[in-house]
Amino acid sequence: MENISVIFLFLFILFLLLGTGVWVGLALMGVAWVGMELFTSRPVGDVMVTTIWSASSSWTLTALPLFIWMGEILYRTRLSEDMFRGLAPWMARLPGGLVHTNIVGCTVFAAVSGSSAATLTTVGKMSIPELRKRKYPETMVIGTLTGAATLGLMIPPSLTLIVYGVTINESITKLFFAGILPGLVLALMFMTYVAIYSKVSSKWQPNEEPRLSFAQKVKNSRFLLPVIALIVVVIGSMYLGYATATEAAAFGVIGGLVLAASQGSLNWQTFSASLMGATRTSAMIALILAGAAFLSLSMGFTGLPRGLANLIAELELSRFELLMVLLVFYIILGCFLDGISSVVLTMAVVEPMIVQAGIDLIWFGIFIVVVVEMAQITPPIGFNLFVMQGMTNHEMNFIAKSAIPMFLIMVLMVFVLIVFPDLATYLPENLRPGPGG
Repeated sequence: MENISVIFLFLFILFLLLGTGVWVGLALMGVAWVGMELFTSRPVGDVMVTTIWSASSSWTLTALPLFIWMGEILYRTRLSEDMFRGLAPWMARLPGGLVHTNIVGCTVFAAVSGSSAATLTTVGKMSIPELRKRKYPETMVIGTLTGAATLGLMIPPSLTLIVYGVTINESITKLFFAGILPGLVLALMFMTYVAIYSKVSSKWQPNEEPRLSFAQKVKNSRFLLPVIALIVVVIGSMYLGYATATEAAAFGVIGGLVLAASQGSLNWQTFSASLMGATRTSAMIALILAGAAFLSLSMGFTGLPRGLANLIAELELSRFELLMVLLVFYIILGCFLDGISSVVLTMAVVEPMIVQAGIDLIWFGIFIVVVVEMAQITPPIGFNLFVMQGMTNHEMNFIAKSAIPMFLIMVLMVFVLIVFPDLATYLPENLRPGPGG
C-alpha cells in the first residue's frame, strides 16, 4: 500500500506540473525535488546540482547533438530529397508505400547511433516532410516513426545493452550479437503492420508514385549512394574500431557537410539553420535527460523499484508467469523511468530470480530491451513522445495514440522471443566472438 501511495503521489505532482504548462524537464525535476524532500534528509539542492551535472557532462551523450546535427544537415540540404528519390521507386510498389522508408531508415540509422532519440530526430527530419508532401495519413507517419526509432535501443551499438552487460557482468559483444536478429524481426513486423493497414484502411489515399521500369529504378538508386556512403563511413569507423560513437558522429557531420557542399545545396543560410536547429533539439533533449536523471535518483531513495521487485520475488512463480509479471512490472516502471535507470535500479534483485528460474541471461537482456523500448513510447514519460512533440508540435495524446499499434507489436515481439528463444541466442552461441566483449 505504501508503494501504491508513492506512485500516486509522483503521478499527481507530475500531471499537476505538466498541466500548468511547465517544461517537461523542469516538471521531472519538480517531481524529483518533492520525492527527495519527503524520503531523504540529504540537502536536495546539492544532490540536484550534482546529478544534473553528471547527466549533462557524460561523454557518451556528446554523440547525441552531433547525430542530431547530421540529421539537420541532411534535412536542410538536398540529401534528404535524394534519399527519397532513391528509395521511392523500390518502396512505392510495396503495400504501404513510402511509409516503409520510416522503418527502413530507422533500422539502418539504429546501427549508427545506439540512441532512439538520435534515430528519431535524424530519420524524422528527412522523412516527415516528404511523406506529408505525398499525403500519407499523419497517424501512420508519426506512429511508425515513433515506434521504429526504438530500434536504436536494440540494434548494436546499444547503450541499454552496454549498461545491462556491465550490471550483470556479461559479455557486451555477445549481447550486441544477440540484438541483431530480434531487431531485424521487429522491423519486419512493423513493415507487415504497415502493409496490412494500407490494404484495410479507408484513410489510405496517398499520391500515386510514377511507375518506373527496372532500369529507371536502378538509375534512380544513384541518388542513394551519397547517403549510403555516409552511413558506411559512420558505421564502418565504429565497427572497425577506428572511432567511438562520438567520433563517428563527428565523421557523419563532416561527411554530411562535404556531400551537401559538393551538391551545391550548402550555403551559409542552410548551415546556420541546421546548427541552430540541432542546438534547439539538443537543448530540449538534454533538459529532459537531466530531469529524468534526477527523478531516477529520487525514486531510488523512495525504494519503490526495489520494493516492487522484492514483491515479485516473494510470489514464487513459474518461468512463464515470472516473465509475464516482469513484463507488466517493467512496462509500469517505464512510465516513470528511462530504460537505463530501470535496468540499473532493479537488476540487483531481478538477476537472482532469473538465474533461479533457469532463464538465459543473454536472452533476458534482449527481453529487457524490448520491454524498455515500449517505455520509450508510453506516457507520461515516453522519451520518444516528447522528442516527437518537439519536432512536430502535435498534442501528446495524438502522438501516443498513433504509437499504440507499435506498442502492441512490441508486446507481440516479447511472445515471439519466448516461443523462439534462438532468435536471441543463435548468433552469440555460433559466432563465438573473441574475449574482452
